[in-house]
This record gives sequence, C-alpha cells and structure tokens, in this order.
Amino acid sequence: MNIAVVTGAAGLIGSESVNFFSEKFDLVVGIDNNMRKYFFGENASTEWSKQKLIETVQNYKHFDIDIRNYSEVEKVFAQFGSDIKLVIHTAAQPSHDWAANEPFTDFSVNANGTLNLLEATRKYCEKAVFIFTSTNKVYGDTPNYLPLVELDKRWEIAENHSYYKEGINENMSIDQSKHSLFGASKVAADVMAQEYGKYFNMNVGVFRGGCLTGPNHSGTQLHGFLSYLMKCAITGTHYTVFGYKGKQVRDNIHSWDLINMFWHFYQNPRQGEVYNAGGGRFSNCSMTEAIEICENITGNKMNYSYSENNRIGDHIWYISDLTKFKTHYPEWHWKYNLNDILTQIFNGLRAR
Repeated sequence: MNIAVVTGAAGLIGSESVNFFSEKFDLVVGIDNNMRKYFFGENASTEWSKQKLIETVQNYKHFDIDIRNYSEVEKVFAQFGSDIKLVIHTAAQPSHDWAANEPFTDFSVNANGTLNLLEATRKYCEKAVFIFTSTNKVYGDTPNYLPLVELDKRWEIAENHSYYKEGINENMSIDQSKHSLFGASKVAADVMAQEYGKYFNMNVGVFRGGCLTGPNHSGTQLHGFLSYLMKCAITGTHYTVFGYKGKQVRDNIHSWDLINMFWHFYQNPRQGEVYNAGGGRFSNCSMTEAIEICENITGNKMNYSYSENNRIGDHIWYISDLTKFKTHYPEWHWKYNLNDILTQIFNGLRAR
C-alpha cells in the first residue's frame, strides 16, 4: 500500500496536497487540529475545509492531533509504518506579527513540530520522501538591502544589478539579518530538515515559499495576503496597507503549482535539497497593483488606508528565482498566473 501523510491537511497547501495526491496514492492521511482558528480567530477556521475533504475524498483519513505532541504523531506513523511513501509537512504558525505575541507557541509549532515529524519519519518510514514547506522569511530582511528603484506602482531591482534580475535565489545568506520570531522558528525547522536529509541520507526537500495562495485559503489580516485582500474587496471591509508606499512586491504561486513542484520532487528526490518556490517573474505584483486587480474583478472600490509603519522584518521586494528547481526538474512550469489566482479566489469566496 502506498500512503501519503499531509500535515496541516485542512489548510491551503495541505488541502491542495490531499486532493492532488489522493489520485496518486492508495490512502492520504491528514493531520490537522485547526490551530489556525486559535492563531487568527473564527474567520480563519479551517473546519469547513476539513469537512469538505472528509466528504469528498474517499481515500482520506483524518487525525485531529497536535504536531507538538510527539507521542500522538508517533502513533500515526507507527500505525502505517513503511507503507508511508510521502510526507508533506505544511502545518505551521505562519504569521511573523503573531509570533511576537506567543514566542513559545510559535517556536514549538514550527520548530519542535517539524522535528517530531522528521524523527517519526526516520523511525518508521525512513525511505519516504519528506517535503517541508519553509518560507522566504528565512532570508530575514537581507532582500531589503538589494539595490531597488522606485517605479510608479512598485519597487523593482535596479537594471544594472543583473544577478537578481530573475529574483532571489537560494545562495542569499540567511544569517545576520532581522527575521521576525516567526522567521527564526522557520529557520530552525528549515535547517533541521536539511540536516535530516544530509546527515541521515533521507529524501528531504525544503521549499522556501513566496506568497502561497489559492481559492482554498482562509485569509486573515495577519496572514493570507491575496485571499484577505479579495475578501475585503468583496465585503467592503477596511484594509490597511503597511509601509513602503504600498509598492512592496511579492511573487504569488497558486497552491496547485506548488504541489506540482512537490510531485516532481517526489518522483526524483534529493537529500536535503533547498528550493525557492514562488510565482517568480511569471506571477507577481505590488500591493498597489493587487488592489487595482481586486477592484477590477469585483467591480468594487476598495476601502483601504495607508500606514507609514511597515511590518517588522517585512520585505520591500521579493521575487523568487526558480532557476535551480527548473534546472533539476525541467518539465515543471507554472499553470496559473496572477489574474487566474485572484479570479479563483474571488469565485471561491463568493461560493463560501
């Protein structure tokens, strides 16, 4: 029997993983205890997503456990053992603002939880492929020191700085920068995942995501940029733009495109490899540009204001360079561009 285990199974990347891999594996085991509701409140609850998976994915089995509890994690892995061929670890505390309020919670979920899953994999299914969803926040605020120029609606890399013309690659230092506590806890998990791959010769892939998004996102003010922005555009809820003149740039990758990266890695895995994963030059926007697109799709004028105070450790310009991944897996390419993503988010929010 071939089994895939997905943590954070009811979240954006987790639910996309369940749907994607349910067609490729005999059984998909989901682990998710809806901590997103604890982090961000009732509006961010993923209970609706969990119920949808249970009702619509016939070969899905859900476990409502906390990844910080090793004994409970171990029971799941012991139950299925070497039949587990793939572990996709997406469960996390995902907000750098929230992390400062409860540092112990943030670190225990992101770092200790990841260690628990790596060790359970090593103990019960060491030949499985382990995929960890890291974050571009592991680079801290180092990207802010790149030579940037201010354009009409966005910041952009200076034309004479050709090294970063395709975006930021995996060679950027993760040291000596301000990460936010969230970024630091993800660095710990990121490096530990790499180490299990390199030290124990396990098939581990670390994917440092840009803005991961899609119609299954339960976006909130503190996390889920495009989803929450579209929600505000639909409902007229006030939105605050934080700093950088509203010209800060993010690349955005549809959850399906990211899962497809996982699929390519699974078929030809490497040990402790790291990849930047985002929309790259194919799919990116500034805050100002995103607001304009949301207004065009909804037909509504957005209710927003500007605050001079940027979020601590936030990036001014971040576009992922996927050259390394596309070199290793040349058959992979993006399927959904920015307009596709926002239209799907709009339709999904209206349906819910």
